[in-house]
Amino acid sequence: MGICSHCGKVHNVGIVATRLAGTDGVSLEAEKWAQVFETAGFNCFYFAGELDTPEAHSYLIPEAHFRHPDILDIYQHCFGVQKRSIQVTEKIHRTTQWLKEQLYRFIEKFDIQLLVPENALAIPLNLPLGIALTELISETAIPTIAHHHDFFWERQHFLTNAVWEYLNMAFPPHLPSIRHVVINSSADNQLGLRTGISATVVPNVMDFDHPPAPPDAYTLDVRENLGIEEDSLLVLQPTRVVKRKGIEHAVELVRRLGRKATLVISHASGDEGHDYEQRVREYSRMMGVETRFVSQIINEKRGQTEDGRKIYTLEDIYPYADLVTYPSDFEGFGNAFLEAVYFRKPIVVNIYSIYQVDIQPKGFEVIQLDGYVTEEAVQKTLQVLDDPALRQQMVDRNFEIARRCYSYQVLKRRLGGLIQDSIACWV
Repeated sequence: MGICSHCGKVHNVGIVATRLAGTDGVSLEAEKWAQVFETAGFNCFYFAGELDTPEAHSYLIPEAHFRHPDILDIYQHCFGVQKRSIQVTEKIHRTTQWLKEQLYRFIEKFDIQLLVPENALAIPLNLPLGIALTELISETAIPTIAHHHDFFWERQHFLTNAVWEYLNMAFPPHLPSIRHVVINSSADNQLGLRTGISATVVPNVMDFDHPPAPPDAYTLDVRENLGIEEDSLLVLQPTRVVKRKGIEHAVELVRRLGRKATLVISHASGDEGHDYEQRVREYSRMMGVETRFVSQIINEKRGQTEDGRKIYTLEDIYPYADLVTYPSDFEGFGNAFLEAVYFRKPIVVNIYSIYQVDIQPKGFEVIQLDGYVTEEAVQKTLQVLDDPALRQQMVDRNFEIARRCYSYQVLKRRLGGLIQDSIACWV
């Protein structure tokens, strides 16, 4: 057990977010942190507006979700405008007070000694939740490790707003009991420049010490149910359909390979509208590329759709992919990159800034794009597809690099230092 030598108590960790459910990056990384905490003997408890965590360890508050009607109303009256009404200010204060009271009850109910806000102090989708957390931390000085995945200044639509005083106060707050964690060195630099806050860089990770199990019988019909013929390549785009993912590059690459191939896009467009998805559909038709949007049969858990179709996890699909495309223009880190490496798949990567600064220098072997598809990239892709020995050498090398740099052991060491610094209770 993780016993504190000073107080003799088992330490309970409170993980707080707008939601901790599904396959979004924040939820996935929070789950990995929880696994490492629990392996070290800590007990994890969860506060959010949507939860798929164990009920006995969960504290569900609908107003914590960024889609709650009251929170959406506040958001719509505070962003994209340059002034707000007194009624909106009063609603912010009322909702903040309500959420703060719930946070106090959460801490008391589960005897929380360490707080871990997951992006709730970085992105103001739920403005009152960030303010409530800031006030609570200031009032209690509770040891806090704030895990920031992306900041409001990285997203254009947050920059026109009527709440600068709240953003400067709480996103993120500069308080002595908070240890700040970012996922890339650029975020570390910008946080320091903008706020004077120093942070620890803890990259996203995967469990590279335990390679994936071979496909089981449940997945044997994956290609059939995706509608992919046996003599066709399966090119996997394991992302949502949003503009910054650069999916047109994947479509063009598949077209220029000159092979029978199907591009499979795993996730839906989500909260960012369907205009870009329509654009990708139209572009695929123009390029003559068979593109499948399969989010309706991919979920975080296996199951069955309402019309009786099999539901797979993304982990069920990866083993059957011949190639993974990841041509993003911007990413906070790159979970899909690590997933492709974990499943030992060759990967096509556009050189987005965080990849160039933090990931590429590690020595990974990938098929690179630099903003557009070149003939060199096409030929290298064909070479990798046609040469099994070269492909195996590439993916094995990538796996070993990732095991050294992005494993749970790396996360455990970094978290250990942070916890020792804040409560001296890492055992």
